[in-house]
Amino acid sequence: MDLPRDLEKAALRGEPSYVWRAGQQRRLEMILAAAGERVRGILLENGCGVGMYVEHLSPLGGRVYGLEYDFDRAREAGSRSPGIVNAAGEKLPYPDSTFDLILSHEVLEHVQDDALSVREMVRVLRSPDPASGKSGGRIVLFVPNRGYPFETHGIYWRGKYHFGNIPFVNWLPRRWRDRLAPHVRVYSRGDLERLFAGLPVRIVKRTVIFGAYDNLIARFGAAGKLLRGLLQFLEQTSFRGLGLSHFWVVEKV
Repeated sequence: MDLPRDLEKAALRGEPSYVWRAGQQRRLEMILAAAGERVRGILLENGCGVGMYVEHLSPLGGRVYGLEYDFDRAREAGSRSPGIVNAAGEKLPYPDSTFDLILSHEVLEHVQDDALSVREMVRVLRSPDPASGKSGGRIVLFVPNRGYPFETHGIYWRGKYHFGNIPFVNWLPRRWRDRLAPHVRVYSRGDLERLFAGLPVRIVKRTVIFGAYDNLIARFGAAGKLLRGLLQFLEQTSFRGLGLSHFWVVEKV
């Protein structure tokens, strides 16, 4: 499947945030609430793209590092912030018990081995210190939700990649869904529970959120804002199972 370079990246690695809008700001506020005092410690964005979250976390008092698999994106992130490395999430180039906070923002679905990537994140999280009463480091995780009605990473059909939001793909039986979207994973709650099973962690928070739909608001104005408000209201109901992304906070124990 020969794709133009930009579409190949979009298919295999997703599209990072290039601009800062309401959606990114909302997620930053969720990250900060989950981090608490850890935001002033040592932080890693694991899969930082072009470094937008690294850039916005850096002024908050901590030491912020970014890791990015794609060389061109890592280079662009490095032009914005120091502490960017070009490496894979399956083999983090850091010692055990290093980070107070790790952000994994819509990245796990793209890695070669998600179970190994999760184990690596837990390995480099700071362990709790009972002597000082200091609790362990935390992972803040966003990944796509299998219940969302659209596959946002496009699909392959008859050997050709089609970029965009494709309806109902994620609702198909897993075998069929994965034939259409072999380049990206999607997660149920059970899938995430299995990834963390047996690891020295506790789940602090887990929920499902809708997006901010900034593109719809830019196009449709007040109608787009109304839709966003309605969908984000549904996060407080059982309909959150239809949301865009899982949001998990996981603490090392």
